[in-house]
Amino acid sequence: MKRIVVSMDWPRIRLRSRRFLATGRAYLTLSLCSMVLFVLLGLGGMLQNKLAASPMQSMKGFAASVSGSFFSSLLGMELPHMDKPEEKSPFATERMASFLLRFLTDVNPDDPKSLLAMEMPGANGNEAVLFRPGSGGDANAAPEDHGPPASGDPGEDPAPSPDGGGGETADPSPPASQTQEPDPGDAAPPAGKTTEGRKVVFIYHSHNRESWFPELKPGTKDPNSGKINVTLVGKRLADQLEKRGVGAAHSNQDYATSIKDYDWNKSYKYSKETVAQAMASNGDLQFFFDIHRDSKRRKDSTATIGGTDYAKVFFIIGERNPRWKENEAFANSIHEKLEAAYPGLSSGIWGKTAANGNGEYNQSVSPDSVLIEIGGVDNTLAECYRTADVLAKTISEIYWAQQQAVEAGGSAPAGKTAS
Repeated sequence: MKRIVVSMDWPRIRLRSRRFLATGRAYLTLSLCSMVLFVLLGLGGMLQNKLAASPMQSMKGFAASVSGSFFSSLLGMELPHMDKPEEKSPFATERMASFLLRFLTDVNPDDPKSLLAMEMPGANGNEAVLFRPGSGGDANAAPEDHGPPASGDPGEDPAPSPDGGGGETADPSPPASQTQEPDPGDAAPPAGKTTEGRKVVFIYHSHNRESWFPELKPGTKDPNSGKINVTLVGKRLADQLEKRGVGAAHSNQDYATSIKDYDWNKSYKYSKETVAQAMASNGDLQFFFDIHRDSKRRKDSTATIGGTDYAKVFFIIGERNPRWKENEAFANSIHEKLEAAYPGLSSGIWGKTAANGNGEYNQSVSPDSVLIEIGGVDNTLAECYRTADVLAKTISEIYWAQQQAVEAGGSAPAGKTAS
């Protein structure tokens, strides 16, 4: 009778068991990691939806800022009649490569300084996030804020006035072509309404010496001046608001001459004190505008509407302000009216954090406070005046619409108007 002997290769069995267990542990680890990843993504999505009331784009601010032709081409891939062969397709190899590079690395091939900005602290300081695009700009046309030369202040400053303002007697007399510009629309308030002497708008300038090359001496390399500067535009805005029945106060304080040991980097600290003093002496103030001049060149800072040149505007929102969404809503009420009546004038609403700017811009003082950049270094005073007139018309419409809503028994939230 034969015997069958079965031998067990225990070492091999143990080796296979260990391999099986190791594989199982690997699969279990990957499963747990995947689960954690999806949970974090879900929580992140919920947090984003809860925090972002404004249309801040995903994909690092790209999605809402690409040109309309990009989305038209997307539709054209499925709807042949929408295809426009005469235009260069956004899906050209070099453009897609540019998009992917920017999306993955934050490096813009069309802007070489973006590569250096990744390694040089402060080099990326003027980058902003587009909240709402305007027909007068695009994602590559972010506002630029260049300070004065490190060597000091411009040499053509006026002597300080007795009250420390430094600018009361410095206003130049613009040519007749600048002062005779017709106001847009009817400059009279609706039905003769006025604020009856009450000042409800406050206009000031954190960077009060920002000027324009065409208004300065030929050969000037520093677009800042103690005489001809953005305070003139602020005064024009205040005057036009007054003509429309909206009381407006204007500060043209020259901080370089009125502040001891003046430091340009502390400009918003100085102007915040100006705003605080204005609020303390006038409890009727509702709207606050910090008027600046951007540093862009003429091709990006000028809009031609009806054959007339205007200085474009940027609206800047400080995200360090805990209630910045209310300020953005107020800015949007102005932006939307400009888009409807003067397409091409607004370059959109942009947000800045403390990483790429002051980040607050005194906007925590009121939900109806916003920083507005008017024009660039190559614009003229006349072009900025035209834009100030348009802004006065728009702001007055918003103010009177709010008052009408209040008189009707309702309330007009900041930035909301009754159409």
